[in-house]
Amino acid sequence: MDARIWALAGISLVTVATFYLGYRSSRTASTTQDFLVARRTVRSRRNAAAVSGEYLSAASFLGVAGLVLKDGADALWYPVGFTAGYLALMLFVAAPLRRSGAYTLPDFCEARLGSRALRGLAAAFVVFIGILYVVPQLQAAGLAVSNILPIPTWVGSLVVTVVVIVNVFGGGMRAITLVQAFQYWLKLFAIAAPTLVLCMLFIGGGGLRGGHVTGLSEPLPPVFTEHTTLRIETPVLLEVEDTVNLVANGVVDGDKVSGSAYWTPLGSPYEVDVGTELHFYEGSAVPVVVGAPITNDLWLAPSTSGSDLVTTYSLMLALFLGTMGLPHVLVRFYTNPDGRAARRTTLHVLMLLGLFYLFPILLGALSRLYVPELLVTGSTDAAVLKLPTRIAPGLLGEILGAVLTAGAFAAFLSTSSGLVVSVSGVLSTDVLRGRVRDFRFATAIAGGAPLALAIVLRPSDISLSVGMSFALAASTFCPVLLLGVWWRKLTWVGAAVGMVVGGGLVLASLVLNTISDFTGRWAPAILGQPALITVPIAFLTVIVVSKATPARMPADLAQIRLRMHAPDGLGFVRDRAVARFGTPEERARMTDGRHRR
Repeated sequence: MDARIWALAGISLVTVATFYLGYRSSRTASTTQDFLVARRTVRSRRNAAAVSGEYLSAASFLGVAGLVLKDGADALWYPVGFTAGYLALMLFVAAPLRRSGAYTLPDFCEARLGSRALRGLAAAFVVFIGILYVVPQLQAAGLAVSNILPIPTWVGSLVVTVVVIVNVFGGGMRAITLVQAFQYWLKLFAIAAPTLVLCMLFIGGGGLRGGHVTGLSEPLPPVFTEHTTLRIETPVLLEVEDTVNLVANGVVDGDKVSGSAYWTPLGSPYEVDVGTELHFYEGSAVPVVVGAPITNDLWLAPSTSGSDLVTTYSLMLALFLGTMGLPHVLVRFYTNPDGRAARRTTLHVLMLLGLFYLFPILLGALSRLYVPELLVTGSTDAAVLKLPTRIAPGLLGEILGAVLTAGAFAAFLSTSSGLVVSVSGVLSTDVLRGRVRDFRFATAIAGGAPLALAIVLRPSDISLSVGMSFALAASTFCPVLLLGVWWRKLTWVGAAVGMVVGGGLVLASLVLNTISDFTGRWAPAILGQPALITVPIAFLTVIVVSKATPARMPADLAQIRLRMHAPDGLGFVRDRAVARFGTPEERARMTDGRHRR
């Protein structure tokens, strides 16, 4: 059976399972609380699997391995940061956030600081962060589908969007909770089983062919393991360590070329235009995109240059603090019965994520040996999908590739579902009237807008795109959450100004960096990951403006803080979703001082 048929079968099975579980769960969803927070009845273990399922996105399944292939040791901060962010979330935010009784992030801002204006501003940032995060998921889905079928990349993006909208439309948070929990275990199996098989083949020598494999610790560039013809889909700047003999047809350095060419280190970098075909011979050194480690020993060692270290520290800060500001992550903690369950959920998430991230790292290292041609095209996110058939040609490789493709598709579906739910919840309650029909209308908007952007915008490294979302979350919501939970003098004016300043700086960096990509890549590296500058400025702005506006603190501050920090058993929690959307009986129980635990 052809490899494409196996992969298509895997995608189809994941899609059918997602539809079925979503339909089964949505049959019990009938109220606004079901759609927003699944009636706050999700227990810690299932919720931890659901959190992990939606958090392990395309950046985790494809992007981490692709970055390890290209950047080596420096890329290891991505899985470390993706996981460590939950430690900060568990220690400082999870339980107080749940005890606040809020049902969305903007609702927390209003509950803590008593400002409708701040709530509206927070809603705008939730929508923007959600859309910015969904776009790379849809682009990665297009990459996965176009890798197995000769169709445009937008088709895969459209398929994921339709599946997500249908599931969320049917039952909101209640519908996707079981789906996301199932998809975590599916993704873990889909990446763990092939990785273990490929590692056994590598260790046993079964994957070595032709002898043209450069050890990862050797001071040599990676080499092509077979004759390879590549078509350049986006303009690239390439550099070489050794002289490379190749055949080029297209445009290189602005000149039309057709025939044999010799690339030397003195002539680097070489600018290759879209549509150019490059043919490399077996055993030839691999050119790499400018900025990536050019030899394997440099790839294995962490960078020591000043600009790279600044970028690394900025990335660490964005990932560590950005997790607690991601709307689709925080909305999951509102579904726990109480604060203790929220903290226990976070502890389980740390274990589940730590287990998962072992495998993309191994796949990235193997990709450096067996699919080095991706360093030429810059399409390193495809490494996970292309690796199995290189190490294990034949039926085994096709099956392993199909399993990985199915897991990647599950990643697109689960993360996109969580993001669409969080954006739909905010749109339906802060822009519309909060009815079930409003939630469903908002779902169409929350899914359609990212689809349009995914088709229009140029794809980039998936983890880098997601990293910008983390920087935006760390520069906007993180200061408000941390200071809102632990600093009594925070005012809504300080929170609003800090969000505008921090978010504005990140968005300005995003715009400048995007313009730079289309006009010669002139922007400094810090604009690609600005958290090291924007997060301290955001915190400082919040503190200074709050100090200058003490009269803007809410009148019931003591009661609010008691509700967030008192033990759950004392019964101070008042669920705001019940107060706004609950039945008369539920509101009466809340008034009587009883709450569901």
